[in-house]
Amino acid sequence: MVASANPLKQSLWQIPSIIALSCLIALGVNYFRSDSIPLIGAWSVDARFSDSAGDSMVISLEQARKLFEQKFVLFLDARPKEQYDEGHIEGALSLPQQEAENYFVQLASELDNTVDKTIITYCDGETCELSHELALFLKEMGFDNVRILVNGWSVWNEAGLPKEISE
Repeated sequence: MVASANPLKQSLWQIPSIIALSCLIALGVNYFRSDSIPLIGAWSVDARFSDSAGDSMVISLEQARKLFEQKFVLFLDARPKEQYDEGHIEGALSLPQQEAENYFVQLASELDNTVDKTIITYCDGETCELSHELALFLKEMGFDNVRILVNGWSVWNEAGLPKEISE
């Protein structure tokens, strides 16, 4: 029985030692790489919903409401058409992110009239990426003034702001 306790005791200190040595080697390699992985990431809403230059695309509900009241905004609903039909921000157009390229051609004339307007994309849910992906797509298509209303449908609806249901 004494002989079997020795290998167990030996492996109990070897396992943490191997893990610690592996972590040190990984940190060292990462430190010296030209394209190292950051150890501390920015996970804020502004950081998650930024453009390729790293600039935040987020707009607050208050700012979006003011633009809506001044009629200087075009809302684009990035959710699937079925969800848009169930309820959306008043005047918003449906541009489902998954079918953005197909729908984009249909909405091109409406989007061309947005020179002096802010385009705000939205979907539903704090972690919904559809609005971000749609905003990036619009940026690639040459639209500069594109913003994202995070958790847009929920915050708009909860604030009691104007909404519509498609027929």
